[in-house]
Amino acid sequence: MTNITGRLREAFRGDQRVDADALIARLDAVRRFLAAVDGLLPDAELVPAHTVVERAGTRLALSRDHTVVALAGATGSGKSSLFNALARLELSPVGVRRPTTGVTHACVWGPLEGANRLLDWTGVLPRHRFVRESALDADDESALHGLILLDLPDFDSVQRSHRLEVDRLLGLVDQVVWVVDPQKYADRVIHDNYLREFHRHRDVTLVVLNQADRLPPAELPRVMDDLRRLLDSDGLTGVPLLATTAIDPAGMVGLRDALERTVAERQAALRRLAGDVDTVVVGLDELVGSARPAGGPDDGAVAGLNRALADAAGVPAVSEAVERAYRHRAGATTGWPVVRGWRRLRPDPLRRLHLPGPVGADADPAESLVAATSVPDPTVAQRSALGLAIRAVADRAAGDLPAAWPTAVTSAARSRLDDMPDALDRAIAGTDLGLDRQPVWWRVVGGVQWLVTLAAAVGLGWLVLGYALRILGLPALDNPMVGQVPLPTLLLLGGLLAGLLVAALTRPVIRWAARRARARARQRLTVRVAEVGEEYVLAPVRIVLGSYAQARDALRDAARR
Repeated sequence: MTNITGRLREAFRGDQRVDADALIARLDAVRRFLAAVDGLLPDAELVPAHTVVERAGTRLALSRDHTVVALAGATGSGKSSLFNALARLELSPVGVRRPTTGVTHACVWGPLEGANRLLDWTGVLPRHRFVRESALDADDESALHGLILLDLPDFDSVQRSHRLEVDRLLGLVDQVVWVVDPQKYADRVIHDNYLREFHRHRDVTLVVLNQADRLPPAELPRVMDDLRRLLDSDGLTGVPLLATTAIDPAGMVGLRDALERTVAERQAALRRLAGDVDTVVVGLDELVGSARPAGGPDDGAVAGLNRALADAAGVPAVSEAVERAYRHRAGATTGWPVVRGWRRLRPDPLRRLHLPGPVGADADPAESLVAATSVPDPTVAQRSALGLAIRAVADRAAGDLPAAWPTAVTSAARSRLDDMPDALDRAIAGTDLGLDRQPVWWRVVGGVQWLVTLAAAVGLGWLVLGYALRILGLPALDNPMVGQVPLPTLLLLGGLLAGLLVAALTRPVIRWAARRARARARQRLTVRVAEVGEEYVLAPVRIVLGSYAQARDALRDAARR
């Protein structure tokens, strides 16, 4: 519980005026709260807030010049007699048969036309509507103009439909006058089921001890004190308590004066709606609390998620394939030209995975059209590790949130889990693995290999031609000497030895460069995979956390009275 409840408790003062614009702002704040948590919190927890927003909007749109006051009480409390006494007409039936009041009756002070829309909204049938307007009254009733007085059915009626009607109307009226009698004023039903539930509406609540004439004069103060004690224990401290009797006009003066003040202030509807908002805010406060979550999951959870995503996406296998592909392609370019064709017969490691194949003249343009890679599917252990990593992200992000929110955060983190395999596959396929261009030194070494091979071929051809001329008896070729070695022999042996030496010298360089290519590719793949995690896991989680922050701020605005 935050200090919202305390601030609202301090605001319960019957003499405090409610500003209509401020009330509308609070209702808008509740609407913002509902919009922020839509689809995130259980609908059952939000029904009261939706109901208050709808009812308040309708009530404010209907009429602010009328005050709807309900007389509510148990069977035999005499509320119908009070109703008739206030109207000074026999409008509601009074009798000894129980239940006495089966339907709601309404008496309107002033023209009926202005109150009809309110009565339609409350559901009072036209045949049970009466107008307290007579030329014979002169100005006697003018102080109550704008009052709509309802005589409700008995809330303890044996007929369930009567009780449901009372509960429905108690949620709509502006002010409630609870009528109790000396015999049943301490009945647990009215205190536990009704009065105690109205403790946040005590500024629009009035309690009357009716039939006070049945008590001896000496007993009345004691009963009133006991009733006040019960009301205080119900949370209705400060609620006006009056003694009335319908058979004596003098016994109605206090109640009538209270109603006249209520009508004159034109505040009952606003106070009732403000109390409804207060009730809703206190209930919603339990869903929101006062936590201030971080902007997202902590770095440790994100790092764990990225590792699990990399394993599930096959980043280790692809980066290893990059190393082997580098060595394969470098060997095909820098190797001895005589055996390059044999090397090219071996499949490229990346092409096996349907990833970017060889570059240059050996590239296959159709590979860019491949829709999916052939990276091995994640194992059961890898999928389980990914699920645990996602759960850890959700748990860390929702660690400080109230109990209603971790489920929403977890659902958001897992909301796109089914789409993640394809997204990871696209990320792998779309990553620049760094093998799209041949390094310059490949071409230099390859050129050197062609030169020494050409030298060896020239030497071999020279020797073969000289041997053929000797067989045919033709004049022999002139074989220049380089030291003690004939030039053709030197070209042949030197070319062969130079080719082998160049290959031997470049092999460790290729291995070193291949490991670097593997590290760069792994880094790039990890970044792309992390982007998938950001979009498919972290972003939905941050959206929920943002919704929580919006809901918390909106609830604070709604609590400002």
